[in-house]
Amino acid sequence: MTERAGTVSFRSMRLDDITLIHRWRNLPEVATYMYTDHQISEAEHARWFGSAFGDEARRYWVIELDGEPVGLANLYDISLPQKRAYWAFYLADERVRGRGVGSATERFVMRYAFDDLALDKLCCEVLATNDGVVRMHERYGFHVDGTLPKHVIKYGERVDVITMSLLRDEWAASRWATDA
Repeated sequence: MTERAGTVSFRSMRLDDITLIHRWRNLPEVATYMYTDHQISEAEHARWFGSAFGDEARRYWVIELDGEPVGLANLYDISLPQKRAYWAFYLADERVRGRGVGSATERFVMRYAFDDLALDKLCCEVLATNDGVVRMHERYGFHVDGTLPKHVIKYGERVDVITMSLLRDEWAASRWATDA
């Protein structure tokens, strides 16, 4: 996918990504929008990272811009019997934010979920403090399903979480289903 920023591509997460992703997860600008906000230890990260491989309910992709890793996207809680999954992403390199990389990621994950996995529903949860991502999801057809009040604790304060979803027929009727 070619975006304002250059060429955005996605590759499956590999074992040799362990150190890079550990560093990313501990960046303040990434942790701000994650459910957890503590410093993730190497042992904790190794457990999480190891469990990601071979788990049919999860898929992870490293987001690359012009061949350089800049973030991570994932599907999780994939239920083929229920034909639904959740997804999330982050851009670890602040220099690429606002340059179309997030939009390319959104389209890639929607296409993978609806075309490759034949899901009927794609869901996500976003901290209420992350206005920009809520608006971006809405631009791509996601709608707010509700709010989980005071759902997580961030920096000692309880924060609401916005639940959002997109149905297959809504996606199929949008320009994003045919946009290359």
